[in-house]
Amino acid sequence: MNPNSTEAMTDSMVSVARETARGDEVLGWTNHLGPPSIQGPEDGEAAVEGLLALLPEARAAAADAIVIGCFDDTGLGPLQAAAHCPVIGIGQAAMSLASLQSDRFGIVTTLDVSVPVIETNVDCYGFRRACVGVFASGLPVLEVERGGQDVEDRLAMAIANAEVAGADAVVLGCAGMSRLRRRLSARTGSLLIDGVVASAFISQALACR
Repeated sequence: MNPNSTEAMTDSMVSVARETARGDEVLGWTNHLGPPSIQGPEDGEAAVEGLLALLPEARAAAADAIVIGCFDDTGLGPLQAAAHCPVIGIGQAAMSLASLQSDRFGIVTTLDVSVPVIETNVDCYGFRRACVGVFASGLPVLEVERGGQDVEDRLAMAIANAEVAGADAVVLGCAGMSRLRRRLSARTGSLLIDGVVASAFISQALACR
């Protein structure tokens, strides 16, 4: 479930998830009642009603798990309370996987306005001691989604900043970064954790419970 209304982001996340969870059916839903991107708490709050409205469709499809395709884990609590199946946020999934692979990780996000939301989630999930910080790239969400050389340059710089701060692994803190993970990893030589990939693996595990 993409909390924002940009279908291109839904499609890119579904593509990555299908490549990861081979053999499983991956469906994508776009919240057409949400803002074009989630940048800060106001956008997140505006997206929750539309996400909840998608739950009957997920139930009708007999989904084994629901993934919230926004690193802010928009609406995670309300959806977990109302859904018929487990609900996973890509932010929580990425941080959980990073904590298993490294003692210290950093998070690279988009704009400064997103930092407080992610830092709150770091605390709520119990990763404060493991997380060296949240590093804004200065890139809007939709610019990240479009990609390009300048985007990759600025993300590589933010990844380097996280490593200078002591991160052994770097979490990509935006769903739009998911399709860039391999290129950025080859360029930087860094251990990069993506929430779409992490949540796809976790969804498979939950479906086998």
